Amino acid sequence: MKKNVGGIDKTIRIIIGLTVIGAGIYFQSWWGAVGFLPLLTGLIGWCPPYALLGFNSCKVKSHQNNNKTS
Repeated sequence: MKKNVGGIDKTIRIIIGLTVIGAGIYFQSWWGAVGFLPLLTGLIGWCPPYALLGFNSCKVKSHQNNNKTS
């Protein structure tokens, strides 16, 4: 599974997930369970809709061989 969720995106997902879970607990609503989706995708760094749409917010490291021969 190739990671497709980058740093800021991860942080936002985790914060939103924890906030929604906390609100669900506070208001005693099952809607708090919805917060597990962004929390989980933020923690594992992979989002299924991103994969389906080909979107990637993760910085890709390029491994290029920069050896110059003279």
